[in-house]
Amino acid sequence: MSYEFLQQYWWFVVSLLGGLLVFLLFVQGGNSLLLNLPKDEIQRQMMVNSTGRKWEFTFTTLVTFGGAFFASFPLFYSTSFGGAYWVWMLILFTFVVQAVSYEFQSKMGNLLGKNTYRWFLIVNGVLAPILLGAAVSTFFTGSNFYVDKGNITNPLAPVISYWGNASGGLDACLNIFNVILGLAVLFLARILGELYFINNIKDEDLHQRARKSLGFDTIFFLAFFLTWLVHLMIMDGFAVDPATGVVSMETFKYLHNIMALPLVTFLLLTGIILVLYGIFWTLVKTTFCRGIWFAGTGTVFVVTALLLLSGYNNTAYYPSVADLQSSLTLANSSSSEFTLTTMFYVSLLVPFVLAYIFYAWRKIDSKSIDAEELQNEEHTY
Repeated sequence: MSYEFLQQYWWFVVSLLGGLLVFLLFVQGGNSLLLNLPKDEIQRQMMVNSTGRKWEFTFTTLVTFGGAFFASFPLFYSTSFGGAYWVWMLILFTFVVQAVSYEFQSKMGNLLGKNTYRWFLIVNGVLAPILLGAAVSTFFTGSNFYVDKGNITNPLAPVISYWGNASGGLDACLNIFNVILGLAVLFLARILGELYFINNIKDEDLHQRARKSLGFDTIFFLAFFLTWLVHLMIMDGFAVDPATGVVSMETFKYLHNIMALPLVTFLLLTGIILVLYGIFWTLVKTTFCRGIWFAGTGTVFVVTALLLLSGYNNTAYYPSVADLQSSLTLANSSSSEFTLTTMFYVSLLVPFVLAYIFYAWRKIDSKSIDAEELQNEEHTY
C-alpha cells in the first residue's frame, strides 16, 4: 500500500461517514416537524419516541466522523475545528441540547417543562442540518484561513493554522451558496424524517399528514439542491498540481472531476435516483412504507460522492480564500504513513461494528410505535 493509496482510502472512509451522518439526520428532520405535523399530543409523543430511540446513532456517528477526520487528516481538524470554532460549537451545542431534551422532558419535576424541551428539539432539528450543510459547502467554496507549518518551531506562538478574521467560521453563513446547501440538507432531513415516521409509527392519520408534508418538502429540497449542484458544475474549483503541490483556480473544476471519476459519478447518479424513487413511491402508493431505506441509501451515496469530488482528482478539499497556497489537500494535511497504515488494519473491524448496529436497529424497530405501546412502555421520552 502506497502513501497516496492510504490517503485516498481514508478520504473515502471520512466521506462515507459523512454520508451516513447526513442519512441519520432524519432524527433532526423529525424534530423539525414536531410543531406542524402532528394533530394532537399523542401523535407528537409517538414522533418523539420514534426519533428518541435513534438519536444516539446520529450523535455517535457525528463523533466518529470528527474522530476519523482528526486521526487521518489532523491539519484539517486543527484548522477547521480550531478556527471555525463557533460553527462547530453551535452544532455540538444543538446536539447536546437534543440529548438533554430527550432524557429530561418527561421527568417529573423538571424545571423547564416539557414544551420548552420540545422547542429545544425543534431548534436542533432546524439549526443542525443547516449548519452542517453550510460547513460541508465550504469544502467547495473555501474558508478564510492561513497555514504556516514553519510556526511549529516558534516557542512563543507554535500555531500552524489560524483564521483570517474574527468570525470563528460564521462567515460561511454569509455565502449564499453555502446557505443554499444548508437549506437543501434541512429539507432532505425533513424528508427522511417523514419517511421514517411512515415506516416506524403505526398511525394512518399521521401517515397521511406525513405524505402531504413530504410533497412540499420535496419541492423545496429539489429547488435548493439542484440550484447548488448546477452552480457547483459551472464554478471555478481549486486544482492541485500533483508534482509541485501548487494550488490554482481551474474553470469547471468539479465538472472535470465528474468526467474524470466515472465510479463517483455513478455513485452520485444512483444516489439521486434512489432518493427520488423512495419519495415517489411513498407519495403515489399509500401502502408503501419502505421509502426511508431507498432514500436513506441514496442519501449516503450522494453525500459520499460529493465529498469524494471535493478531494479526489488532485483537488484541494478544504480551500483557503485568504491564501490559495494554504489550501488543504489529501497530500499536505494527512497523518504519517505509519499512522494511516495502522488505522487501515483497525478499520477492517468496521464491518463487525456495522453488523452490531444493524442488529441493534432491528431489535429496536421490531415493533412499530403506536398509542397503545406508549401507555404500556415503562420508558418513554
